[in-house]
Amino acid sequence: MNKIAIICLLGLLTFTSNAQKHYDFPMPDYTPTEGNLQARKEFQDMKFGMFIHWGVYSVLADGEWVMFIKKIKADNYERLAGFFNPQDYDPEEWVKLAKAAGMKYITITTRHHDSFSMFDTDASDFNIVDATPYGKDPLKALAEACKKEGIKLNFYYSLLDWKREDYKAGKKGDKEAWEKYVSFMKKQLTELLTNYGEIGMIWFDGHWDQKQADWKYNEIYSLIHELSPNTLIANNHHIQPIAGEDVQTFERDLPGENHGGYSDGVQVSQLPLESCATMAGKWGYSIYDKKFKSTKKLIHFLVNAAGKNGNLLLNIGPMPNGKIQPEFVDTLSEIGEWTGTYGESIYGTRGGVINSQEWGTITKKDKTLYVHVLDAPTEPYVFIPELKEKVKSVTSFDGGSKIRYKQVKEGLFLYTGALDADRIDTIYKMEIR
Repeated sequence: MNKIAIICLLGLLTFTSNAQKHYDFPMPDYTPTEGNLQARKEFQDMKFGMFIHWGVYSVLADGEWVMFIKKIKADNYERLAGFFNPQDYDPEEWVKLAKAAGMKYITITTRHHDSFSMFDTDASDFNIVDATPYGKDPLKALAEACKKEGIKLNFYYSLLDWKREDYKAGKKGDKEAWEKYVSFMKKQLTELLTNYGEIGMIWFDGHWDQKQADWKYNEIYSLIHELSPNTLIANNHHIQPIAGEDVQTFERDLPGENHGGYSDGVQVSQLPLESCATMAGKWGYSIYDKKFKSTKKLIHFLVNAAGKNGNLLLNIGPMPNGKIQPEFVDTLSEIGEWTGTYGESIYGTRGGVINSQEWGTITKKDKTLYVHVLDAPTEPYVFIPELKEKVKSVTSFDGGSKIRYKQVKEGLFLYTGALDADRIDTIYKMEIR
């Protein structure tokens, strides 16, 4: 292949890749309400939330993608509902666990890709009330528990569907079937936004199954804005934010990074940001999953997300009986000990003060900078590059001791002395003018 042909091919590949990062269908202008803008600010202040992947797939204890991965036919998969009877489900226990961990909101799966609805819906018989021996709506009880404990409730909603024939036909180009499927989604979203009190956010997932499809976001987003103007919209579509959205999400990654492979070419926007991550490997309950992340690693994820001006949505996958596995409970309790002591340096802060450093990051609240040293340097100091703010004083987090520093044109030297390499996070409070 000659040089000109190679250049043309590379240009075509680049164009194709970039074209997939945007939604190519027209969207109406979107002007957020004052209540919506306030909800965005409150969301940014919260910083830490619990993600819950729970559904009929938990019966097979092999993650939320088991239907797809094991190639289970829809009629056989339906039988799982007869075994789903979470008699040990205690929503107050869940909410109190989240609250004790320092989490301020909960985002739960209302319908995942397997088509099973975890709420009382008239749009489908394949739901927890009509198709299982449990016969109750767990979201009703969860909404009540969240309201009681002051936790904001958000709903995850799958765009794609492995079971419904109208989705499958619509994916193949049947416009009438596609319109029917969109109408089905709109009916369920209406139920979710009118039957459970105030909902903080609708969190969409599955766009990537049909990157070039007209998902009718103009209709779906307009419906949400009409029914509940203050409810935020997030979409885990792995492309640039679309008009009408309020939060930009990043799957298994911090904003601006792409270690997980989902954010290639996606630029960080000015919207509120959120990173979602698992406590183990899979999102749904898996009896085989032993890839448990340490408390230290998860706290570092939380701190680094805040340093990049984002939230962390940390996932659990409850067991089919409704209990949360002890490994998650123990780790969340340990995280709660940390947030109980150091939460001031996270909640209500903003990030983007400096780029992330090998040693850690910085969060900001009013005239206070919180310097988070996550990985102790070998030198007896920390260098903070390109710090523009004029520093007045630096103390240890508890204010018990003053810390020497030297501010120069290139940045600031913070003379920490030797630090404990095993410590999760050494924090300094830096007062600025």
